[in-house]
Amino acid sequence: MTQPLPHPPSPCTNLCVVDPDSDLCAGCLRTLDEIAMWSGMTSEEKFRVLDWVSARRAAREETKRPPLE
Repeated sequence: MTQPLPHPPSPCTNLCVVDPDSDLCAGCLRTLDEIAMWSGMTSEEKFRVLDWVSARRAAREETKRPPLE
């Protein structure tokens, strides 16, 4: 029998401000639904959200880069 995955820590950074353009928390880059449901999610669901957060962070960093000349 396989052991369940341990729950990952919350990505919360205590900078809880929702960006009205993206509807994402400026600190952790989660949606309000993801934040509200976090405590009831399975480990697998939490890891999926963390993957989405990583993708959002990478996309945000990409838009901050100056254009190549």
